[in-house]
Amino acid sequence: MAGSIVSRAAIAGFVLGAVSLSLPAPAQAEWKPTKPITIVVPWAAGGSTDQVIRVTASELENALGQKVVVVNQPGASGSIGTKSVLEAAKDGYTWASGAAKDVGTYAVSGLLDTKMDDWHFYLTVANQSVVSVNPNSPYKTLKELIDAMKAKPGQISIATAGVNSSGHFGSEALARGAGVTYKHVSYDGGNPAVIATVSGETEVTTQLGVEQVEMIRAKRLRPLAVLADKPLEIEGMAPIEPVTKTLPNFRTETNYFGIFVPKGVPAEVTATLDKIWAEKMKNSAALKKYATEKGALFDPQYGEAAKKAAFPAIQGAAWILQEGGKAKVSPDTVGIPKP
Repeated sequence: MAGSIVSRAAIAGFVLGAVSLSLPAPAQAEWKPTKPITIVVPWAAGGSTDQVIRVTASELENALGQKVVVVNQPGASGSIGTKSVLEAAKDGYTWASGAAKDVGTYAVSGLLDTKMDDWHFYLTVANQSVVSVNPNSPYKTLKELIDAMKAKPGQISIATAGVNSSGHFGSEALARGAGVTYKHVSYDGGNPAVIATVSGETEVTTQLGVEQVEMIRAKRLRPLAVLADKPLEIEGMAPIEPVTKTLPNFRTETNYFGIFVPKGVPAEVTATLDKIWAEKMKNSAALKKYATEKGALFDPQYGEAAKKAAFPAIQGAAWILQEGGKAKVSPDTVGIPKP
């Protein structure tokens, strides 16, 4: 009899346990911010990050019902602004922004002790570097520019937003792919780098297409190639030919941009952002319009999918630094194996 009672109790316990396992986990509480949120753009105003973050901030304000303030804090190739976010209170009210590959390679470049796993990724668009020259320059094609760089090693100037910027990785990738050297001229953002080439202060820029598009439209820059394996389509303009037309073996990766929320913030913050990205950003008409007009790829991603999408560019950039002698830390020691 006792055995029968124990058996029934055990069975009842098992059934209750099974029922409890089948019930859905309690829904994460929705985050309702009670004060303005700050997004730090670690580059000068007018650049690629600044452009897309201002569109994204407006979408977030509508979704969260709270003001989102964009603050430009340039310096040290984006690391100063990003560091300020890492050092801010982990209350969910201060976020970083930029290219995923920058956040993922700061440790390699020695600019900042952080890596991909220190952040939650919320990506919006992907951008591509464009090789453009001042229209008064003699170079009409990418081949002509490469031939000149071979004839004048280290003399042709290329403007970028500094070491670790998308433009710099573009110039380094071009130099490696073409077997040339150049004179690197660094600025505090993509927009100043573009203006330097427009003014004739430098001969070339390899900044992102979204930063150059208005100057290309105005014929104040001559685009020679996009560092991609497909032409760059921009509304109202002729396609810009891919670098692979001139350098067939050139390696290209997708360069994602977005918002980065530091690990350690309350769980309801990231749960709410996950929901916004899944339901709103994936269908954002404003971001789609921005991408179409500027020549960017509209592709919102979050969570592990975002990190998986961004990793090839992080990996490629890290090893460009390593092989170009600009890495302070070997990528494979911070979880970035050689491609």
